[in-house]
Amino acid sequence: MVVLGTRPEAIKLAPVVRAMTRTAGFAPLVINSGQHREMLEQMLHLLGVGVQVDLAVMRDRQLLSELTGRLVTGLNEVVRARRPDLVIVQGDTTTALCGALAASYEKVPVAHVEAGLRTGDPYNPFPEEINRRLIGRLARWHFAPTERAAHHLYAEGVPPERVVVTGNTVIDNLHWILAGGEGTSAFRTTRRRLLVTLHRRESQGTDMRGMARTLRRLADRGDCEVLLPLHKSPAVRESLLPELVGHPHITVTEPLGYADFAATLAACDVVLTDSGGVQEEAPTLGKPVLVLRATTERPEAVEAGVARLVGTDAGEVFTAASLLLDHPLEYRRMASAANPFGDGRASERILMELVRDRRRDDDALLAAIMD
Repeated sequence: MVVLGTRPEAIKLAPVVRAMTRTAGFAPLVINSGQHREMLEQMLHLLGVGVQVDLAVMRDRQLLSELTGRLVTGLNEVVRARRPDLVIVQGDTTTALCGALAASYEKVPVAHVEAGLRTGDPYNPFPEEINRRLIGRLARWHFAPTERAAHHLYAEGVPPERVVVTGNTVIDNLHWILAGGEGTSAFRTTRRRLLVTLHRRESQGTDMRGMARTLRRLADRGDCEVLLPLHKSPAVRESLLPELVGHPHITVTEPLGYADFAATLAACDVVLTDSGGVQEEAPTLGKPVLVLRATTERPEAVEAGVARLVGTDAGEVFTAASLLLDHPLEYRRMASAANPFGDGRASERILMELVRDRRRDDDALLAAIMD
C-alpha cells in the first residue's frame, strides 16, 4: 500500500509505483489522502499513477489536529480492510505520518522513502521536522537519499541493516518527465529568469511579505523576469499578492502541472525557494538555488556548492540574488557543481532491498521450520 496525498509525495512515489507495476511480485495499492486536492489531481494521470482509494480529507483552513484525526481514522480503516504486506510513505507530510501510524496500529510494517532528513529544530520546518522524526521511530525500512541522512538515522539508534542509501526518487522522476518532452515553460520573456516557490508555514506573514517586496525590487532591476507559481494556501496568497500583482516583470501563475514545472525549471537561470524537493531537482539541471529558509534538511546541497542558505531577511535575499545576476564567475561556480542527490536509480534500489528483505524473512522462516 502506497500512501500519498500531496504533490511532492506524488512526484517522489510515482517512480516507485511505476517500478512496482512492471516488477513481478509487487501489486501496488495507491491511497490518496486528498491533502492537496487541486494540486495533486492534475498530475496523477501524467505520472502514470492510478489511485484505488481517495479519502478527500481536506477542509478549508483546518487545524493540523483536525487533519491528523481524519487521516489516521481513514487510513486505518483502509489498512484494516485491505491488509497490505507493507505500507510505503514518503518524506515528512501529515499524510506520511498518519500512514505510518495507521499501519503500525495494525502491525503492518512501514517503509519510509526519503528517510533521515533532519534540521535539528523541531519547529523549523513545522510540522515536517516533527513528522519525519516520528516516522523514523515507526518504520522498518529506511530508504535514505544520502549518506548524511543515513548517519542521522544511525545516531538515533536505527540498526544499520534497516537503512539503505538509495539517492532521491525525485531525480528518477525528473529524468522521466523531461525525457517525455511534454511540458512548456511558463516564462514570458528572454530576460534573466528567476523561478520562485514559497509556501512554508513558518514564513507566512511578516517574513513572506518582506520576501514579496524583495521580489519586486529584483523585478525593478529591469533585466530579469520573476516567475512565481502561486501556492493555493490563502495565507500564502494574502502575504504575496499585494506586492506582486501588476508589475510588468513579474509573472504570477496558478500552480503549474508537473511537466510544465519541470520545463520551467529547465528554462530558468536562478531558483529562489523554500521547497525541499526543488533543492534536489534544480542541481540536476545546473540551476543555482537560494534557499529562503533559516534551516535546511538538505545541507548536502549547500556543502556541494549548488545551493546557498540565505534565510528570509529581505536584504539578504536581495543581495544573494544580485550576486548571482551580476557576477558570472559566482554564477558558474554554483551552476557547475555536482548534484549530491543521486543518479536517477533510487526506485530500483528500493525494490531490490524489499525483495532481499523478503528473501531474508523467508530464509529465517525456513530455518525455524527446519529447527
